Amino acid sequence: MSHRDPMRHAIIQMSRFPGIGQRTAQRLVYWLLRQPKVVAEEIAAGIAELHGGMTQCSVCCNVSGTDPCRICATTDRDTGIVCVVERPQDVAAIEASSAHHGRYHVLNGAISPLDGIGPDQLAIQELLARVQAAEFTEIVVATDPDVEGDATALYLAALIKPLGIRVTRLAHGISVGTEIEYADKSSVARALENRREL
Repeated sequence: MSHRDPMRHAIIQMSRFPGIGQRTAQRLVYWLLRQPKVVAEEIAAGIAELHGGMTQCSVCCNVSGTDPCRICATTDRDTGIVCVVERPQDVAAIEASSAHHGRYHVLNGAISPLDGIGPDQLAIQELLARVQAAEFTEIVVATDPDVEGDATALYLAALIKPLGIRVTRLAHGISVGTEIEYADKSSVARALENRREL
């Protein structure tokens, strides 16, 4: 009767993380073995709590530990400007730039017909409901500078501009093909400051 090798199993599980290959996973496992047992237990507990402890903000569709999220709950942000992003991690990247002081809306993806993702799979109806219920002066479309991001931006502009709301797109402070979450904060800040009309 063979027993499962705990080290091999841990390496396989660690290598499931994006950007973590076998060698990095192995280094992480050896690092964990050198730590007190409580460190591994705290890391495991933190990961295990994610699914039960997180929810989707009913206002902006961001992932949050509270509903509404911290950004939607605060009163010291510009309520007239909404920055529309593809992913929750894009909110964190834009917040790190300190260039946006308005609200956010997370689409949870981008239009990608080749991947079978159409507008109905994104949080576009929730955005339109917010647009119709509030007095927004500008929608900043901060989708990635790639084919899917451009298609999503044009689709949103076609829906929102007829409502008399200014629709802008991030300028090219961010290189084409770069995901916003991986852009440095000064590039994100420049892209926000130099946004253009759609």
